[in-house]
Amino acid sequence: MTAHIDIVIPVYNEGGNILRTLAALARELRTPARVLICYDREDDDTLPAIRGNPEAAGALPVAFVRNRGRGAHSAVMAGFAASTAPFVLVYPADDDYNAGMLDAMAAKAEQGHDIVCASRFMPGGSMTGCPWLKAVLVRAANFTLRHIARLPTHDASNGFRLFSRRAIECIAIESDSGFCYSIELLVKCHRLGWPIGEVPARWFERAHGQSRFRVLRWLPAYLRWYVYAFATTYLRRPASSVRLKTA
Repeated sequence: MTAHIDIVIPVYNEGGNILRTLAALARELRTPARVLICYDREDDDTLPAIRGNPEAAGALPVAFVRNRGRGAHSAVMAGFAASTAPFVLVYPADDDYNAGMLDAMAAKAEQGHDIVCASRFMPGGSMTGCPWLKAVLVRAANFTLRHIARLPTHDASNGFRLFSRRAIECIAIESDSGFCYSIELLVKCHRLGWPIGEVPARWFERAHGQSRFRVLRWLPAYLRWYVYAFATTYLRRPASSVRLKTA
């Protein structure tokens, strides 16, 4: 059966997490899907963990995508380039608790939403165990983007997100660090007037491994798209100002 969703999972030594995540996806996801494991190095311990335990994914197809560069951004871009499904979902390698709501995200996408956000800050969502500085920055940014810039989501900064094929193939991504591409695609879709949806999601501070999220290092890049969202609403920047890919 052709995959309706390609699930892009960027990894960096996630051998201690990935099997539980794949098992949760195989157990709970009903939408036809394929998993793309996007990695930097051949010695990443995620790879032997998966290859040595193929039963973890069950009948869920798993493909390996080598990142031509280094880091989270390049890994996700490699996943986008390798994807062929109508919808592409970027999913955390250590998330074995949200698999059951991916079908709701797929349903929103089928209804015509070009982006579906997994929201920690809408009713039913939660964020637990977040370091205080990151929590303050994330909550403040999302509150102002929702209630002042009027982005149609409670959670603009979560990298756990579903994108339509149109969004990936038509919108030029100018970001080159971390997960900034995610908020960039969001604010550009908003400026274009393309539909954006959300579903509640939970978030827990990871128990194993090291997060690749570098809030202070990536803050200047995030601020660019934060300002972009306000410019859409208050400076009335037109949809024609969105940079699109050329054929």
